[in-house]
Amino acid sequence: MRHQPPTPHEARPGSDVTTPQLPSPRGELSAAVLSGLHEGRPLAPPREAPDPYGDDLQLALYMLYELHYQGFEGVPDDREWDPNLLAVRRSLEQRFLDALHSDVPQPHSDAEQALGALLVEPTGHDDASVSHHLQRDGELWQFREYAALRSLYHLKEADPHAWVIPRLRGRAKAGMVAIEYDEFGAGRAEEIHARLFSDLMGDLGLETAYGHYLDAAPAEALATVNLMSLFGLHRALRGALVGHFATVEVTSSPGSRRLAAALRRMGAGAAAQRFYDEHVTADAVHEQVVRHEVVGGLLADEPHLGADVAFGVHATGFLEERLNAHLLKAWRQQHSALRTPLSDTEGGRRT
Repeated sequence: MRHQPPTPHEARPGSDVTTPQLPSPRGELSAAVLSGLHEGRPLAPPREAPDPYGDDLQLALYMLYELHYQGFEGVPDDREWDPNLLAVRRSLEQRFLDALHSDVPQPHSDAEQALGALLVEPTGHDDASVSHHLQRDGELWQFREYAALRSLYHLKEADPHAWVIPRLRGRAKAGMVAIEYDEFGAGRAEEIHARLFSDLMGDLGLETAYGHYLDAAPAEALATVNLMSLFGLHRALRGALVGHFATVEVTSSPGSRRLAAALRRMGAGAAAQRFYDEHVTADAVHEQVVRHEVVGGLLADEPHLGADVAFGVHATGFLEERLNAHLLKAWRQQHSALRTPLSDTEGGRRT
């Protein structure tokens, strides 16, 4: 069955900047949020408690968080601080956070132990790892699906982590800003990592507009992005946000090396390869800064946040493992892992 690509994003009047279209609802809750975004009316609570990891809650939460990023076409900018929407968001994120505290395995309560465990690379091929799969056995259509899903984060790369900067001080703040400076292109717009990922997507024949693949993304992918927004928007969760950020930086270099090798094996272009090549080098340096300066500095100032940092590490790994399992299950059956498979012109595989 051939699927039509999502509606192209629209530009604001008098501007080249495009704003994402609102997605289609996935249940009672996300339909109510869509109505609230359009009309600003109070939202009735759902009749049943939604699955904290399911499509309906994760899409609703994603839409409410997106008001703090680029927003949506046709949604007034002042909806960002609509008290009714904020109250709904709070109830949804509390359900999500409660589920994470209940379900996430936490083998380490110490931040350094939790981060140290990430430095141990598995020997040989890791059958539960998407990057190992793509490097060894993956096909180009699978990498395109992976890039489409990851675009929901990488096209806003570094943005959710920037919220923690005013909540840090001293060594932690200096280290965080130094890493973020690199992520935002070190003063050069063309080197912003989100721009490099957009170039990667273009090289792979994908639509590069921000948020374009939201309707195609399963709940497992939305949850990984929502976690960053959840941690970033709450000062009380600053330790968990630092743990998330540290996890990304510590695991990025080896994972990026495998993904760059996968793209070379698949014959992708230079722009596609460059994004991951850049992360192999940059994140090897960032790993040291984040562990010794950001985490070390934070815990020197606020040692009571050590368990929160460890929770951020473990929650990140938990949701990434869920996404990996979703992708690999579909791909090993030669099925699309997307809710709406890519069109033929975008390199998708028809199911």
